[in-house]
Amino acid sequence: MTQRTTREIRIGNIHIGGSNPVAVQSMTATRTQDIDATIRQVELLEAAGADIIRIAVDTAKDVAALAEVRKARPNANLVIDLQENYRLAEKVAPFVQKLRYNPGHLHHIERDKPIREKVQHLVEVAREHGCAMRIGVNCGSVDPAKLDRYPKNDSITPMVESAAEHCVMLDDLGFDQYCVSLKDSDPNKVIDANIRFSEIRPDVPLHLGVTEAGMPPDGVIKTRIAFEQLITRGIGDTIRVSLTLPFERKGDEVTAGRQILDDIANGRFRSVPRFEHTGLNIISCPSCSRVENEAFIDLAQNVKTMTEYAKEHDITIAVMGCRVNGPGETDDADLGMWCAPSFVHLKRGPHTLGQFTYDEILGRLRLELDKLIEGRARQRRAEPAGSVERSSTLHKDE
Repeated sequence: MTQRTTREIRIGNIHIGGSNPVAVQSMTATRTQDIDATIRQVELLEAAGADIIRIAVDTAKDVAALAEVRKARPNANLVIDLQENYRLAEKVAPFVQKLRYNPGHLHHIERDKPIREKVQHLVEVAREHGCAMRIGVNCGSVDPAKLDRYPKNDSITPMVESAAEHCVMLDDLGFDQYCVSLKDSDPNKVIDANIRFSEIRPDVPLHLGVTEAGMPPDGVIKTRIAFEQLITRGIGDTIRVSLTLPFERKGDEVTAGRQILDDIANGRFRSVPRFEHTGLNIISCPSCSRVENEAFIDLAQNVKTMTEYAKEHDITIAVMGCRVNGPGETDDADLGMWCAPSFVHLKRGPHTLGQFTYDEILGRLRLELDKLIEGRARQRRAEPAGSVERSSTLHKDE
């Protein structure tokens, strides 16, 4: 196994990078404003052995709740997910050890202000409060200006470029206490993106994860494949296994991460060099504090059960729990759903089919799934003998 060569950064009472052990982290799944439930989540994750715990903050009420969580769990290493409002950094920094921002979200407010000025503000806040930072690049929320420069089928280059560009900004500001993450729901893309980035910036610590990995056991398998292929190359300084789980089982993310690391350290590999998926592929985001309706968790489980009859078909169904990444991360699925508080958006590829209540959505999803299966069957019957069947990205041409 290749030795890691990244620099070391401090996050509260732990260090990542360099020769330090790979840290395991997770994220609270409750609404941050539900203070008792969020404290309970932090306790569960600490009990499971999480080194770092991430919490999402989007409003002033979330900030007030975070302060109460910090009082209750004074020794937890907390990371704040700034989501779309980078200005909240100065309010949350006193309560956390690391700030995470997504470059693709910095354009959402104060659109006329240069991105570099916003990054400078984040750096000044982090420096003042002794916080580390994470540049978190996500496949579903890359800066649109970056995406427009490359073909639709190249989602990796915009991610790598965005991460590298923001690293230069932080370097120019004299701030080196940062790490980077490049995440996708496809483990192969996670592998490729992180290898490419590490070749450009071998000094920068990397946080690894397969976003929207889905439900166990599939989500663990996808994540294991990416981690095995990267960590054995010396790539990866902290990890998260992102699973769709009931609130009381969020600690299973940490347990799965520890098990994967232990298996890698002891030469117990379960993956092939590439993740080659055939049949039905359900991707779903981890139950986190961005989710606006807990019914999302039941919906993901019900989708898995209801679609069992279609398991032999090469179709991807995405179930996303929030408005932050959901709209973008359903675009590449054959059928996608992203959940609002009282209804679910249903999509076919990048096209929205409508909004449906949580009671209606399964029936409509089945209708669209049947139509998709029948459409492909008709196409196969119409194709000349010996022609190669197209992949599950047919929706882009239909």
